[in-house]
Formats: sequence, C-alpha cells, structure tokens
Amino acid sequence: MTQAAVAPQNSRRQHDREIVALAVPAFGALVAEPLFVLVDSAIVGHLGTPQLAGLGVAAALLMTAVSVFVFLAYATTAAVARRVGAGELSAAIRQGMDGIWLALVLGTGVIAVVLPGAPWLVELFGASDTAAPYATTYLRISSLGIPAMLVVMAATGILRGLQDTRTPLYVAIAGFAANAALNAGLVYGAELGIAGSAWGTVLAQCGMAAAYLVVVVRGARRHGASLRPDAAGIRASAQAGAPLLVRTLSLRAVLLIATAVAARLGDTSIAAHQVILSLWSLMAFALDAIAIAGQAIIGRYLGADDPDGARQACRRMVQWGIVSGVVLGALLVLARPLFIPLFTGDQAVHSTLLPALLVVALSQPVAGVVFVLDGVLMGAGDGRYLAVAMLLTLAVFAPVALLVPALGGGLTALWWAMALMMTVRMLTLWLRMRSGRWIVTGATR
Repeated sequence: MTQAAVAPQNSRRQHDREIVALAVPAFGALVAEPLFVLVDSAIVGHLGTPQLAGLGVAAALLMTAVSVFVFLAYATTAAVARRVGAGELSAAIRQGMDGIWLALVLGTGVIAVVLPGAPWLVELFGASDTAAPYATTYLRISSLGIPAMLVVMAATGILRGLQDTRTPLYVAIAGFAANAALNAGLVYGAELGIAGSAWGTVLAQCGMAAAYLVVVVRGARRHGASLRPDAAGIRASAQAGAPLLVRTLSLRAVLLIATAVAARLGDTSIAAHQVILSLWSLMAFALDAIAIAGQAIIGRYLGADDPDGARQACRRMVQWGIVSGVVLGALLVLARPLFIPLFTGDQAVHSTLLPALLVVALSQPVAGVVFVLDGVLMGAGDGRYLAVAMLLTLAVFAPVALLVPALGGGLTALWWAMALMMTVRMLTLWLRMRSGRWIVTGATR
C-alpha cells in the first residue's frame, strides 16, 4: 500500500476512534431522554386508551416547552468546544455557566406560562373530552420539572464541549432507573394514576439536575471559573442561541402539527401516533449521538484552526449516519412484534400504527444524514443557516400535513408527510455542507 493510500486510511481510523469515543456514551445519554416518555407511555398505556391519548397530547406540549431551548445544550457544546480547541479552558467553563443561569431564568418563565395555561393548551391541541382531563393533569405537574430539565441541557452542553460524554451517560442511566421506579411506584403502588407518572418524571429530572450541578461546579472551581451570574454573559448566551431557537421552534411546529392532525383523526390514531412518535424520537436521539460527536469534534477542529480536519470528520460522520439509519430501520421492522404489545393491548391501535411504522423504518437512512449534518453545522456555529433551512422545511410540510384529514388520509399518510419533511431537510443541509461556507475558524465564530 502506498504512503498516499495509508494517510487517508489512518485519518479515517482517527476520526472513527474520536466518533466512537464520543458517540457511544452520547448514544446512551440521548436514548435515556425518549426512554422517559417510553416508560411513561408503557405504564400509562395499561391504565387505558384515554389516559394514553392524554399523555400523547401532554407529552408533545411538554417536549415543546423544553425542546425549544435545546440551544442551551447545542450552542453551549459548540462554543465550549471552540474554546477548548483554542486552549482557553477557563473561558470555556465560564461561558457554560452563563448557559446554566440562562436555563434557570427560562425555566421559571415557562412554568409561569404552562401552569395556568394547561387547560387552554390541551384544548388547542384538539384533545377529546375523555383525554383532555388526563392531559391537563400530566402537563401541569410535569411543568414543575422544566427548570431542572433546562439545567440538565446546559450542563450537558458544557461537558460535551469538554469532550466528556461519559458523565452525561452515567447521570442519564441513574435518571432513567429512578424515573422507571418512581413511575411504577406512584402510578400503581400509590394509585395516583397519570399524576403519579408526572410526579415520578419531575423527581427524576430534579435529581439529574442536582448531579450535573455538582460536577460542573467542581470543574469550575478547579479551573478558576466564576460561578456568579453575569448579566452580560447571560445576554450573550441568549443572543448566540437565538438562531437555533428559531430552528428548533420550526422543528417543534412540525411535530406539533403532526400531533394535532393525529388528534383530529380520533383517540385510536392519537394513541397510535404517540407510540410511533416515541419510537421515532428514540431513533432520532440514537442518530443524534453521532451529531453530538460532530458538534464537539467540529467545534474543536475549527477552534484549533484546522479546517481540513473538520471537512474530513464531516465526511466520515455522514457515512456513519447512513449506515446507522439503515440498521435502525431494519431493527424497527424486525422487532415490532416484541415492543408493540408493551404499549397497549388495544387491537385497533395495533392495526393503525403498523403501516405507519413501516414508513418510519424506510425513512431512517435519510434521517441519519439529516441528524449528522445538523450536528456538524451546529458545531460550526452556523445557526443562521439552520434557522432559514428549517423555516423552509416547515413551509413545505405544513400544508401537506394539514391536507391529510381533509383528503380522507389516515395516520400512515401523515407519516408519509413526515418522511417528506425529512427529505427536504436533507437536501437543504447537504447543499450547505457542499458549499463549505460553514467553515469559520477561531475561538469564536
């Protein structure tokens, strides 16, 4: 083998080692997030179809209230990784602390809106009369855990930027175990029903936030980074995350529209949609593990003024995304007889979700490319383009999805619209990656 052939091979192996070292622990941590919803769905589903339908609406609203602020994790990861690449470790941690303070401010504001507005939000979603009371109960209680959820996001971003994805894995495993035990005990042992499921999740999230704060505060003291809130730093964190907020709001609008359409198709469809959406989110977070590695690696390369390393890492991660999507799609099809009965025994729900589940499986290779490129551009701090691209995707998806019930389509047609949405996202992100305009080096973008 010639020296010219050995060099690219060694480069691929180096990138593979970096991707695996960051992505495998990140996979475990990311999977724990939708597993919270999956555990809730499995436990609540056996209380009855109206309870599961109520959980479906409430969970979509809750995830929207939290996930719109995902920039607390993603923007922090990219910013901290750039500082790490430039050798500015103390400044990296200080920037991350600003994100934690911002998380507390935002979380308090969200509670102030969701707690009194829960009945109106549930009604807006078109929940049926039988499902609405359960949705309102779950949403009100769960909203109390939102500040803790946002702190978890910001602290996770700090650790990822520091190239540490193992600590988030350990915290996520402990949180998942606590959530499962608390849900089972409070729903059935204490006979609190769907309220017990909500309280179990709140308690688990608060425990996770406390664990992260212990780790981050120790790191800040070790490197001499201030723990005090800094108004200018908090404002800067908010401004840096604004484009990603637009991007995330657009993405959440897609998911909200899909849930609203499913709710109007009836309790059976929204119950089936909740199961599929939980599985779709699980696979999305699994694919996002490579994207998390991309954020940390790309940010570090650009901070260290190494654009070639960033390009090579991007290409390799796209390959990983495609293969991972194919594997996940195949597993979804093969394992469906095992996991579907865990959620509900209603045969009508089974029959409704099976064909839509096959659509999700077929679209997973496309999803693999989407999540990887999304992570690469986040790592590069290319938030403005991500915002514009997601707004375009929303403009394509919304009319197609809203036409599904008008044209007599069912849940499967709705998930074909979701597949179209992912395809549009892939095209916009691929064009940006090919242009090279995302590559900007230095400690800050």
